[in-house]
Amino acid sequence: MTEDPLSTNARSSGGASSEELDLQEVADREYKYGFVTDIESDSLPPGLSEDIVREISRRKNEPDWLLEYRLRAYRHWQTMEEPDWAFINYPPIDYENIIYYSAPKPKKQLVFLENLRKRLSASVKKQKKRRD
Repeated sequence: MTEDPLSTNARSSGGASSEELDLQEVADREYKYGFVTDIESDSLPPGLSEDIVREISRRKNEPDWLLEYRLRAYRHWQTMEEPDWAFINYPPIDYENIIYYSAPKPKKQLVFLENLRKRLSASVKKQKKRRD
């Protein structure tokens, strides 16, 4: 018989269940498998403000009407209170510690590849002329 997730043990706010402790232990471990994707990124500092919303919109080349829509939504979000969900316990969300924009840096245009393309194209044209 499985434990009811809404049982007193699962709902109690006084302590974590053994399953929650096991999960936290796994989450806190250092990653040991060696797979890393090292991508240079262009990120804004953590936190959310009107300036951050404006900068995100600018970086995405959004039209003015969309920026105004986002600003209205941000201002409305500031007036809201986080709901108190039944039977769910989680730590408060630190919205000022979240990075709201991060994108890979664009790759530099490789001049070498462009020159190579031109040289290959010229070589193919020469080969065609020789056949004719």
